[in-house]
Amino acid sequence: MIGSLVVYAGFFMAAAGVVLSVRPIPRLGVTTRWGGLVVVGVGVLVAGVGLILPAPASRVTRVETRLDEFAPVWQFREFHTITVAAPPARVFEAVKRVRADEISLFRTLTWIRRGGRPLPQSILNAGDRESLIDVATKSSFVWLADDVPRELVIGTVIRAPLGTQGVLTPQAWQEDLAPGFILATMSFMVTPEGPSRSLVSTETRVFANSPSARRQFAAYWRVIYPGSAIIRWMWLRAIDRRATRPDGS
Repeated sequence: MIGSLVVYAGFFMAAAGVVLSVRPIPRLGVTTRWGGLVVVGVGVLVAGVGLILPAPASRVTRVETRLDEFAPVWQFREFHTITVAAPPARVFEAVKRVRADEISLFRTLTWIRRGGRPLPQSILNAGDRESLIDVATKSSFVWLADDVPRELVIGTVIRAPLGTQGVLTPQAWQEDLAPGFILATMSFMVTPEGPSRSLVSTETRVFANSPSARRQFAAYWRVIYPGSAIIRWMWLRAIDRRATRPDGS
């Protein structure tokens, strides 16, 4: 998160510098176009520093969830929660059934993420007929845990070393892999807070098992993090809407 803030602060500064290089604003301390170009340079430098900041590993001290079981170590993490006025069983069913078209801005942000390229059906190019979880697990993700009505965990290999072959299985999360792998693990947890009230959380952990993979993914993560956070938050809101509908559909 801090790295992403630094990167976007640099982007904003560079953009402001471009404007100031066209039209200097003395009250901001920029009196010439060259001054604006200096601001551009500083912004680019700040963004560059954010992209290469180290990404230290974190580790669970005690395994308490299925996510902890499959992703006990990570360098990159995202966590969001929402309270839903519905019992856990109904909420968990909503988690499994929400479609991409129910998630605000999902299509726009995933279109940007894939650079507008047409892709086979996947979580970045999901249709309207199947739930997003079904689309994910039929394409690039694998089921890791499905503990109704408490926790759902899926995972994907973001990167594998050249020449690596084989079918993606849950065992990949429990084996010592060759250097160069990047594994992403995502969970939805439903915790009861009363007879008709549940706390829903979604957490994503990413583990890169070599220094070069970690550096490369760090730059990517810090650029896409704001959009990813928006998707996760809107996903939770879609779960809330579905779970609290009178018919639950």
